[in-house]
Amino acid sequence: SRGTDGAPIITFPEYPGFSEIPDEDFLNVVTYLTSIPSLEAASIGFIIIIDRRRDKWSAVKASLTRIAGAFPGNLQLVFVLRPSRFIQRAIADIGIKLYRDDFKMKVPIIMLNSVSDLHGYIDKSQLTRELGGTLEYGHSQWIHHRTAIENFAMTVKTTAQMLQTFGTNLAETELPNDVPCTEELLSSHTEQHNKLKDELKLAVKQGATLLTCIREPVTRSATSKLSPDELENVATVESLVSLFICSTFLCTFFLKVKLVLDNLMEAQAGFTDIGDSVSRVEHLLKEGKQIEERGQVCFLKTAQTLALQGDQLIQNNHYAIDSIRPKCVELRRICDDFANETKKIYDILGKSLELHKQIDKWCEAGIYLLASQAVDKCQTQEGAETALCDIEKFLGTAKEHQLLNGKDNAQRVLQKLEDVQEMFDKRQVSLKKLAAKPTRPVQPVAPHPESSPKRASPKSIRPTSTLGNHIINELIETERVYVEELQSILEGYASEMDNPDLIHLIPTAVLNRREVLFGNLSEIYEFHNRIFLKELENCIENPEFLGRCFLKRKEDLQIYEKYCQNKPRSEALWRQCGDSLFFQECQRKLDHKLSLDAYLLKPVQRITKYQLLLKEMLKCSKNSEGTAELEEALATVLDIIKSANDSMHQIAITGYEGDVHELGKLLLQGSFNVWTDHKKGHNKVKDLARFKPMQRHLFLYAKILLFCKKREENTDGHEKSPSYSFKNSLKMSTVGITENVKGDNKKFEIWYNGREEVYIIQAASVELKNTWVSEIRKVLTGQLEACRVQARAPYLPSPPPVPSRSTQSLQGYHPSILPLVGLSSFFLPYSPAS
Repeated sequence: SRGTDGAPIITFPEYPGFSEIPDEDFLNVVTYLTSIPSLEAASIGFIIIIDRRRDKWSAVKASLTRIAGAFPGNLQLVFVLRPSRFIQRAIADIGIKLYRDDFKMKVPIIMLNSVSDLHGYIDKSQLTRELGGTLEYGHSQWIHHRTAIENFAMTVKTTAQMLQTFGTNLAETELPNDVPCTEELLSSHTEQHNKLKDELKLAVKQGATLLTCIREPVTRSATSKLSPDELENVATVESLVSLFICSTFLCTFFLKVKLVLDNLMEAQAGFTDIGDSVSRVEHLLKEGKQIEERGQVCFLKTAQTLALQGDQLIQNNHYAIDSIRPKCVELRRICDDFANETKKIYDILGKSLELHKQIDKWCEAGIYLLASQAVDKCQTQEGAETALCDIEKFLGTAKEHQLLNGKDNAQRVLQKLEDVQEMFDKRQVSLKKLAAKPTRPVQPVAPHPESSPKRASPKSIRPTSTLGNHIINELIETERVYVEELQSILEGYASEMDNPDLIHLIPTAVLNRREVLFGNLSEIYEFHNRIFLKELENCIENPEFLGRCFLKRKEDLQIYEKYCQNKPRSEALWRQCGDSLFFQECQRKLDHKLSLDAYLLKPVQRITKYQLLLKEMLKCSKNSEGTAELEEALATVLDIIKSANDSMHQIAITGYEGDVHELGKLLLQGSFNVWTDHKKGHNKVKDLARFKPMQRHLFLYAKILLFCKKREENTDGHEKSPSYSFKNSLKMSTVGITENVKGDNKKFEIWYNGREEVYIIQAASVELKNTWVSEIRKVLTGQLEACRVQARAPYLPSPPPVPSRSTQSLQGYHPSILPLVGLSSFFLPYSPAS
């Protein structure tokens, strides 16, 4: 196998008799192994993996000493899977420090605790199953291939010697003067020539058979790939074949090489797609790189070698010089054409990639501009004109970057640009209406002596302002669009999975996990289509019922919490198979400008949209009928968003022995610096604890406080997905709190057992600290009050707990939700405080 830089990897597996192998045998084996890779690969340096998990430190030391003294190649790294038993592992840690210089290996020796640590250095595809990898390795097959290759090498060498001897005899033999001797010589030479032809045919057949055996896994399965070792075996056999074919069958072999190169050129000619997104262009660049590497490894080097050998034959005045010279010229021309075409493809795709990056950057800036234009500020003529001016100024930057000039030539490439342009057009139309000067005549009205503004009842004022009506209309219109989009997703994607004509295009991973990809989307659609849309439409004539509408469906809206909990799993599945032909075909039939994953964000955007619309409605409905219900409705939506966010963090807790769902409602969660101080601990441990904080993620419930360690895992270059390893817990019935810590107003203390254990907690801000202190105080006060009531009147029921008001801050939101909040600004702006 190979490392990321192409370095050959040699593995020393667990073998109890390793120390019993004679030094001479060990040296022979290692020398042989280091001679197999190409000189180019060997020059990078070998990587050695020594598996001693079940062994002792003495075995590790003996292995390192033997390798250091006998390894003939250039060493780059040595990985040691150290003994897994506690005592032997401790001895190994000390031993490697004491004896590192004795090994005389001028390379890093990396001690590993487990195979998972090894995976951080070497890809699983380059490790065998014994080391947790996926590399298929059969030792008997490996031995068989190497034996066959060496036998073939001997055959080639023998045949080449026979050819050389025959050629020398031809050159040195004097032609006889009489007919009988000439006939005898001609018969002898003809017999030798025919024998050589048979030997050459047999050698060619043997080489072809050997190549077929090595390539058999790829021939049997289209998904199989040759390992780096097998690829070098192929290259070795091909170079051996070329040694004796060049001088006798150059023209025939030229035709084969030319045919393969023509196929590569044909594959290059099919590269007409310039991509319609950054990810697509990067994928095309990767495919082009694979074609180039395939040509370089398999054919171009062989063709160039043939041309050089042909030049040598020409210099030696070969008898077939007139046939060899044009073939060498043609080989070089084909290689040059392939290289030039590759460069041309890279240049075109590089320009396309840069264009897409500019488009994405411009579109993101445009979306941010639309999001930053507050609706309430645009209701005045001056505000609308200012917003229009900003939009026109920004649209002018597209011309400066020449983003709009290529529409006619690359319509598909610039589709995203047109979508954003359409958004700007719609916003401009709305702003121009608001910027138009009012034409309503001013009618003077005489004051009524009995009228007084103070007598007006607040309940008689209804939210019939232009902005209020605009918000109601926008809510209902976007709700209709939302229902239509949900319907299109379910009918155009989910239902199409039952279409027998498309069943062969569906990825296996999706076929059996449809509910993971779509979550409870059908449940959300049924609720909005049958119930919520109709109830919102009833608010057109009675806007004051809007808040009541949300409160009435408070329980039904909890379906969004379930959807958000499933979202990370859905996104992971989409990243795995979102590029399949099935989804592309469904998108084409629906004529959707965006792919499915963008529409799967709609539910999260929608619940955030409700929050923004309710806030805007409150601004224009103060002291009106239904204001209190609007405020309660907003609190309800905020609570749903917070619960969804908190639950997504909660399901990522690992290592907790109990059931987190039995802990009740999660009150708060967030990351802090934490110091611990234990009175019974050693003084040195206490000092270290004071000065070195731990990074901990805290989960606060009414009965317990969990301390977890946050871990972030990469998902194929995508956004990091957090998980939380459980470390400790404190029962809230046994703790005390110190709200202020001297010297730092962002710190507070939690302690128990008479301050026998103290946890000093530092928040990121004073506001966050105050929020946590306040919530913990409520929990402790509630517990104390419950105890007092029970003590005074055990027969009376306890008073209801004080409700905890949902925070309106987006700080600490799960990464699957937080980026989506901004997307809803396509419709209304938001600010960090909301």
